[in-house]
Amino acid sequence: MLKKNADNSYEIDLIALFKALWKRVWIIIVCAFIVGAAFFAYAKLRIVPRYSSSTMLYVNNGGTIDIKSYKISAADLSTAQSLVSTYIVILYSRSCLNQVIAEAGLDYSYGQLGSMISASAVDETEIFQITVTSTNPDEAALIANTIAEVLPEKISDIVDGSSVRVVDYAVVSRGRISPNYSRYAILGAVIGAVVSAIIIIIFQLLDDIIHSDEYITETYPDIPLLATIPDLTRHNRSAYSYGNKNKIARGYEDAYRSAVADDKFSKNNGGAK
Repeated sequence: MLKKNADNSYEIDLIALFKALWKRVWIIIVCAFIVGAAFFAYAKLRIVPRYSSSTMLYVNNGGTIDIKSYKISAADLSTAQSLVSTYIVILYSRSCLNQVIAEAGLDYSYGQLGSMISASAVDETEIFQITVTSTNPDEAALIANTIAEVLPEKISDIVDGSSVRVVDYAVVSRGRISPNYSRYAILGAVIGAVVSAIIIIIFQLLDDIIHSDEYITETYPDIPLLATIPDLTRHNRSAYSYGNKNKIARGYEDAYRSAVADDKFSKNNGGAK
């Protein structure tokens, strides 16, 4: 399996390694199943499901509309997009989050609430989306809708000439966003299979026992093979197996006893005559 060359380098027989893995593929499958089931059970029993709800807001910077084209000018669009980042900063401010906590009647600090909120522009437009993640789907929708009510007023008080309008209010979503049970199970199965395969390969590389005469003839073709020692520990149909040797010995013993009995019978009959 691991052959040392004359220059002190080592050569690995990849075909032999593949055969060893294939021979013990059942071990890899069992380990993959056990570890995958363990990861699934951990995700199911130990990880609290999380849910999210989102609201969308539109940024209006008070720009004018071109009556001829009925389109917002490029300058207005660029200004609105740049204001999204400003509004997100205002959203994460302590005063805004504390007002959301008070309005929704939450038992969180502003830091904890801030870690539950994510906000970003939608496809580089003047619309930005606010997503709230919580272990309670009703609470996630409540917080998102409270932000949709509090943030526009907060922005209008801070930024002159700008306003925010609600595009969509949040709805309660019963579909969890985490954990993904299938992903955990697949990850566990892959880890179990890889680790078991690595262990098998390590044991095969450290195995310095010659298991067959084919290994000698293939590894050392220049050295003639004079004789092999039969494996007497295997219970096969060979005449060298212990089971067959015992059967042969018992047969000889029975034949001997039969011959002795016949000889005694002959002598007794001869003496009677």
